Amino acid sequence: MKFTSGMLLGCLILVVSSCKTEYQKLEEKELASGKVENELFLGLKLGMTKRDFFETCWELNKQGKLVNGGSELSVVYQLELPSGNQAKMQFYPKFYEDKIYLMPMEFSYEGWAPWNENLSADHLLKDTIAQLEEWYGEGFIEVANEDRTQVAFVKIDGNRRIRVFKKHISSVRAEIIDLPVQKKTE
Repeated sequence: MKFTSGMLLGCLILVVSSCKTEYQKLEEKELASGKVENELFLGLKLGMTKRDFFETCWELNKQGKLVNGGSELSVVYQLELPSGNQAKMQFYPKFYEDKIYLMPMEFSYEGWAPWNENLSADHLLKDTIAQLEEWYGEGFIEVANEDRTQVAFVKIDGNRRIRVFKKHISSVRAEIIDLPVQKKTE
């Protein structure tokens, strides 16, 4: 039986597309949808200018909802996570062409101590994902490297990707990014 170049190309495409991970397939599908989701939290949005970010944070600070963080470039939001535990979320965006394209956030329980198992990073990870599901809806998938030394949970809605992972023994990091803008910066 002879293979024509068309059949060979079709087989090659089939092999290449079957090698894509669940994450890669999800990202391609969501980006192709054309859907745009820019909502972050507290009135902040992807694509917001630096000036609008500072003005919004200033207003929220005057209302007592946000405070300055421990470093020059961090904002702190106190919240109760779905478990009922008090936590703080520290954040400060990254800008591209004067607009927010990445919002890194770090969550930690207020009463964390190494001996308090109920406030471990494993519990915090589950609690953080539950909070993010309240804000952005369900649909997080687990992604990991081959030897599972790095595990994250990811949700993609159109242009917006949310990634969550344990950062430290006492903290969880979440990152919300505008994927098309990230691809420009790479």
